[in-house]
Amino acid sequence: MKENKSSCCGPSRILKEVNTTPPNELLNNSSVSSAKIFNQDEMVHIPGGRFLMGTNLEEGFPADGEGPVREVVVDPFYIDSQTVTNGDFKEFVDDTGYITEAEQFGWSFVFYQFISSHTAKKVRQRVQQTPWWLVVEGATWNHPEGPDSTIANRLDHPVIHVSWNDAQAYCKWAGKRLPTEAEWEFAARGGLEQRLYPWGDELYPDGNHYCNIWQGDFPRQNTKDDGYVGTAPAKSFPPNGYGLYNISGNVWEWCSDWFTSDVQSLKDNQNPTGPRTGVSRVMRGGSYLCHHSYCNRYRVAARTSNTPDSSTGNIGFRCVVTKT
Repeated sequence: MKENKSSCCGPSRILKEVNTTPPNELLNNSSVSSAKIFNQDEMVHIPGGRFLMGTNLEEGFPADGEGPVREVVVDPFYIDSQTVTNGDFKEFVDDTGYITEAEQFGWSFVFYQFISSHTAKKVRQRVQQTPWWLVVEGATWNHPEGPDSTIANRLDHPVIHVSWNDAQAYCKWAGKRLPTEAEWEFAARGGLEQRLYPWGDELYPDGNHYCNIWQGDFPRQNTKDDGYVGTAPAKSFPPNGYGLYNISGNVWEWCSDWFTSDVQSLKDNQNPTGPRTGVSRVMRGGSYLCHHSYCNRYRVAARTSNTPDSSTGNIGFRCVVTKT
């Protein structure tokens, strides 16, 4: 069985290696009312239907619950063609005054190569098992690499440093919701059946890059062959068969489901919503830190999870709407 490595997936706030006390009170996300009327013309219609979810292939991580393959049915829905961007999230914050959990906690996880020398001098903690993840005080959605960084030239990039709870709050304001894991995978496959990637089985068709992932020697050197070291604009690379951009790589995407690796215990194959309870929430799609030598979770069937209050520099989300 392949070792279940998780270098790029994103550390959790509850890791024992990180000795940080959360604030006494966090913003009650339920207080954020829906203020924006979504436009379905800005979303992609997914027809729904039957598909084979998961994988039994050796490329996968069985311990993650990627298999066994099972037939699942999802109803039609609409999904954002791209992840929520910094510009989108700024509109939400400007309208509501929302304060993210990273801002409430006062810190978030940042990849070590992205911080300035000034910020580096102030770092006191890193994740022991994955020391490339630093605890950076003042790292937030609008200061992604710490207080001396900005999103001014990245408004079209996916928002990062947002927790599952933050994503829920945005969805409520936007009149949308997070996708179920089944909806996400159905849409990500783009009409293809049991392919490794949203575009087929070849990672680099005809030598071309179709996603933003790590190239080179992880975690030391990124050759930037795909054009990016960190996040890419939310509409980069060719879309999949349904017109979805960056559904593979770039940033992990929160789903609504609680996570379990025992997918065989989930008997509901008609619009499944995952376990009723759990500790962490599902994330899908991989990120710009995924690399074939360590964590090839940019495959369509790949999955991981994190606690609902966790945030990192490689986790974002996109929204869906039930077809009406």
